[in-house]
Amino acid sequence: MAARRDGPALRLTSLADRAGFLYRRKGRLGTSSVSVGGGLGFFGGAGLNDLLRRALFRARLSEEDIAAHLGVDPKTVRRWIDGRIPYPRHRWALAGLLRADEHELWPELAPAQAAVQPGEVVAVYPHRWSVSREAWHRLFGNARREIAILAYSGLFLAEDAGLISVLSARASAGVDIRIALGDPGSPRAAERGTQEGIGDAMAAKIRNALALYRPLREAGHAAIRLHRTVLYNSIYRADDEMLVNQHAYGIPAANAPVFHLRRAPDSDMFDNYLASFERVWSRSAAPR
Repeated sequence: MAARRDGPALRLTSLADRAGFLYRRKGRLGTSSVSVGGGLGFFGGAGLNDLLRRALFRARLSEEDIAAHLGVDPKTVRRWIDGRIPYPRHRWALAGLLRADEHELWPELAPAQAAVQPGEVVAVYPHRWSVSREAWHRLFGNARREIAILAYSGLFLAEDAGLISVLSARASAGVDIRIALGDPGSPRAAERGTQEGIGDAMAAKIRNALALYRPLREAGHAAIRLHRTVLYNSIYRADDEMLVNQHAYGIPAANAPVFHLRRAPDSDMFDNYLASFERVWSRSAAPR
């Protein structure tokens, strides 16, 4: 029902009208809601991204939660809810976190973005450290056929005892696991250590990872090889999903971006990374 004027006062003829009036008076409703007819009624003003606000409500995530996951200020998240469009890397990461398609949250971008973002891109994380531990466990824990890891050391995974248990459980369930790490004596590993500013520590990290992965290898739960290849990215694959950690000169891998890919029939981005893994694997050898 619409509001009508009786004399100088504005009469609000429904609960929805009153809630909408309060919203306009206060400037924003935030993540609150008003009960209308037994349901949840949401009221927004011009420019408010109500689709994003609803998605946050359904996911039970606060602005602070999103800010912590994406490594931004909560005020930045508030500006997104108020209608500002995030940078692409933040849109992709936020869409992945909310398990939504980017165009569901920002439909106005659909015409321009359709030709820019491949359908295989689920999310983009600004840093590897912004990928949650739960995301890594979910990636490998959902594998039914194959797990493949390609890195120089991958020490951050090897140090996670819970993840080692996940890999062991997947291997026991018949999942094929292949892990290719850098040869600690190779000049390529030394070069990467120099690029990251850690020098000989790169070789030490690889040896530590090999020691931590040894129980998997000795139990027959994983095939482990050493490569002497220049890596432009690290690859972490589980069936038809993959996290690709980009390498940038002078930047530690933990600070570099990560692409979350899901294989799609109409694109070859996933398959190109997979072919790269297979080439490195074919040229690698078992540790002595």
